[in-house]
Amino acid sequence: MKKKSLEWFKQANYDIKSARVMFENKQYIHCVFMCHLALEKALKGLFVQRFDEMPPRTHNLIFLSEKIKLERTNDISDFLFTLTGVSVQTRYPDELQNLRKSYNKAKTKALLEKSTEALKWLKARS
Repeated sequence: MKKKSLEWFKQANYDIKSARVMFENKQYIHCVFMCHLALEKALKGLFVQRFDEMPPRTHNLIFLSEKIKLERTNDISDFLFTLTGVSVQTRYPDELQNLRKSYNKAKTKALLEKSTEALKWLKARS
């Protein structure tokens, strides 16, 4: 793997570990944000690996996966779509208290587990 691509994957690993720390400390909104960031960086790592250029400046996981022509399973596509949607809320919350109610322990744990699986899936494609 090219050095620049490897750096994106190192950061993705760091971010998913940070997501776990956030989850353990009941910082669920930030956990979701870090899950999204980890997958975004992994996709950007794949982009750099395939095209040897800087990836587009976007947070849209579906867009990134389409740019690199990643053949996704329906589960992965659905999850990338879901995580892209929820990450907008975590980046730009309208009202913190309502957002905190939306991301309880069970919902956040499910997102974290699916993000971890998706990251492994993306790494396997590098």
